[in-house]
Amino acid sequence: MAYVITQTCCNDASCVAVCPVNCIHPTPDEPQFGSAEMLHIDPQTCIDCGACADACPVEAILPDDKLEPSQARFAEINADYYRTHPMPDGWNPLAPAPAAPRDRGTLRVAVVGAGPAACYAAQELLERSDVEVEMFDRLPTPFGLVRAGVAPDHPGTKSVTESFEWSFRREAFALHLDTEIGRDLTHAELLVHHHAVVYAVGASADRRLGIPGEDLAGSHAATEFVAWYNGHPDYADRTFDLSGERAVIVGNGNVAIDVARILTMDVDELARTDIADHALEALRHSNVREVVLLGRRGPVQAAYSNPEFLALGDLNGVDIVIDESDLVLDAAGERAVAHDPAVAMRVQLAREYAARTPQDGNRRIVFRYFTAPEELSGTGRVDSVRIAHTELVESSEGALVARATDDVEVIDAGLVLRSIGYRGVPVPDLPFDDQRAVVPNIGGRVETGVYVTGWIKRGPSGVIGTNKGCAKETVAALFADFDAGRLTRPEGDRRSLGKLLAERRPDRVELDGWRAIDAAERAAGRVDGRPRIKITDRAALVDLGRRRRRLPFIGSIPR
Repeated sequence: MAYVITQTCCNDASCVAVCPVNCIHPTPDEPQFGSAEMLHIDPQTCIDCGACADACPVEAILPDDKLEPSQARFAEINADYYRTHPMPDGWNPLAPAPAAPRDRGTLRVAVVGAGPAACYAAQELLERSDVEVEMFDRLPTPFGLVRAGVAPDHPGTKSVTESFEWSFRREAFALHLDTEIGRDLTHAELLVHHHAVVYAVGASADRRLGIPGEDLAGSHAATEFVAWYNGHPDYADRTFDLSGERAVIVGNGNVAIDVARILTMDVDELARTDIADHALEALRHSNVREVVLLGRRGPVQAAYSNPEFLALGDLNGVDIVIDESDLVLDAAGERAVAHDPAVAMRVQLAREYAARTPQDGNRRIVFRYFTAPEELSGTGRVDSVRIAHTELVESSEGALVARATDDVEVIDAGLVLRSIGYRGVPVPDLPFDDQRAVVPNIGGRVETGVYVTGWIKRGPSGVIGTNKGCAKETVAALFADFDAGRLTRPEGDRRSLGKLLAERRPDRVELDGWRAIDAAERAAGRVDGRPRIKITDRAALVDLGRRRRRLPFIGSIPR
């Protein structure tokens, strides 16, 4: 028996640190780690100790004899990685970091944001006993895209929040929700009360297509749709026209696959998740029968990960449709398949889907490779998309780029969602690189006393666990500055900050308020056999979570 890493792998490498035989790769020290879809256990080296399964924050690691039929392929995916990345010779066990000097008093750090990047930063900071962390977020709930971005039918991925509870339970940690930096407190005021500020504000905007008709009614960013069905309070009042039979998604990354799955899967299955009630009701009346995903390049270069692509095959009543002609590989594609097991698996899965016979009455998810949108058309609202077929050409830098050809077609669509990436937005009082849409930094350091982590630091790349290594690098820079005496001692402390917040934001939601919200949502969910029923009205969240509210108020929540 060996252990196997499955679809919900979060890549935070908690398992790597506890493996006694170094059989989990790539590790954060290896160059493949930054681009890896998931981590892999070598079945030939694994000694079946189970330490990795105990350490995994999302329960993604299972013994190979406990895999469900839908997970069986992951044993092959794990083993295949070592075909081209053999186990390294020898291994030096992780050594504890040397103790840091403790003669500078308590380090006070403000963390702006409460998503996974912020939570991993808080974890890293609170590993030391001489640190106090104040966390701020403009929303009345924490966890960022884990709560408002991860698909509702992926509960395992969301369980990563349980690993953040260690930080939340510490006396040195304080949470200030529904508190916006730049509105309620300024950057300068944060520095008055802290040695350092870490911004972990993510990338809240979306990229645009830049084509005619993009702003027609019925054309939206996929990020809006995701936030809507996940119950984000800023998007709960949005509406999406699901009366047409075909939706088009521009892009074929994991977010695009999530959206396609939500639009086509059995609504009764969704009703067992924490999807927002308003979205569940809209999907019950949806007429969408086909979702088309447009990708500029081919299956070799597709943006989705193999675990997400593989999981589509288990959808009840949904056909995955791929044209076999898109799977004819050129020489470069054949080389990629031969040298990269992940690419080989991606192409093999596509070929298996292409060979399936569609079933009458099923909904369809159609992958259209080598296509790009040129224009959205319609009178008042979108009703069709003109797409150009593309070809791959080599750029002057040697990269393969997709170039539109004169071969065009028009397909009907009542809903168009662009899923071509997130984009960071400027942070008040910080420099901003508009081209890369990040705050310029070196290893997370913007300047002494000001730091960034997560997407605002490196751009919208990686998965949830990628933020752990990112935060580790940033916090190491912060500690180096503190231990060297480079950080300015704050004029204010936690008490003076509390007085200021009481004046500026008296009804903010603190940790006990979030716990009341969390308990209320879970209690409501238990009645309907669901993980939780999310409160999507911001005023109701704040009302329930105000500091003077306590757990006796959890018996009834606004619907």
